Amino acid sequence: MAVQIHAAYQRLVAGVCRIPEWWAEGFDVLVTPTMAQIPPTLAECAAAEAHWAGIFGLFTMPYNFTGQPAISFPLHWSRAGLPIGVQLVADYGREDMLFQVAAQLEAARPWGEHYPTL
Repeated sequence: MAVQIHAAYQRLVAGVCRIPEWWAEGFDVLVTPTMAQIPPTLAECAAAEAHWAGIFGLFTMPYNFTGQPAISFPLHWSRAGLPIGVQLVADYGREDMLFQVAAQLEAARPWGEHYPTL
């Protein structure tokens, strides 16, 4: 099992390590979803914990491993009122760009007073 985990980690890092090439070509920010699907309910999470790891970490995990600056925030809501996140990733040392873009997006689509229905 340890060999498979190490191999998976190596593939992940190899893919993520190519991302800085995008910034060398002139891109400023990578935009991804935060999760692979609409957020599950608490009951759904409790019923199948192992299955949710891929949903929760698919887009965020690479940057957790590499330490690359990333930020996630809700820009949309599901029909059930659950937040749908958007993640921005920047080049190493460009946290300032993430904060600038996040501030502009929050001004355009404020989320601070938006709460899911219970």
